[in-house]
Amino acid sequence: MKSQTGGDTEISGFKAPKWILPVLLVFLLGTLAGTASFAKAPPMVVDPSNVSHSQAWLNHQVYDRLVTLPWFGVFDNLAYKVQGNQLTLLGQVVFPLTRSSVVDSVKGLPGVTHIVNDVQQLSFSPFDNQIRRAEYRSIFGYEPLFRYSMGVNPSIHIIVNHSRVTLVGVVDSKADRELAGMRARLVPYVFSVKNDLTVA
Repeated sequence: MKSQTGGDTEISGFKAPKWILPVLLVFLLGTLAGTASFAKAPPMVVDPSNVSHSQAWLNHQVYDRLVTLPWFGVFDNLAYKVQGNQLTLLGQVVFPLTRSSVVDSVKGLPGVTHIVNDVQQLSFSPFDNQIRRAEYRSIFGYEPLFRYSMGVNPSIHIIVNHSRVTLVGVVDSKADRELAGMRARLVPYVFSVKNDLTVA
C-alpha cells in the first residue's frame, strides 16, 4: 500500500447521486450488525518491543480514538503501528469519509509528529456490495456463527475488494474458524477467500 494523506470530505445539502443508495444500504447493514470495526480482541498491530510508559499511553489513546469512530462497520478493518513519534494507520474501509475520519481522529495526539495513512479504500461497486450482503447472510445466518455478529463489536469482519474476500477478527475455536471460512466460500462469484481469523 502506498502512503497517502486522507482528504477531508464534506457533505452538504444537495440532490443525492444515483450511487448513494447502494452505499447507504451497505452502511446501514453494517450499522445494524454493530458498527465498531474492532472485534472483541481487536486486530491491532502494535510495536512488540518493550515500550516506555509514554509509548504505552499513546497506544491506548490511539486505540480509544479509533474504536469510538461512528463510521466503521462489519465490512471494515483497522490496525495501527506506533514507531517512535510516527503513527502508521493500516487496514481497509469501504467509505472515503471513513478513511479521512481515521486520520482526523488521531491528529493532535501528544507524541505523534507524523501520521502515515496506509488505510486502503475498498471498492463499493454494486457487485462487491452484493457479495458483502451475501457473505453476511451466509456467515452470520448460520446459527453456530450468529453469536459473532452480536453487540457493537462484532468478532468477525468481512473485507471484500474486487470480488476477493478476507475474514479478519477473533473466534473461540479452530472449528469456528474453519466453519466461517467454509461458509464464506459458499457465496457464488467470489474469486478467492482468505481466512485471517485468529483463535482466542
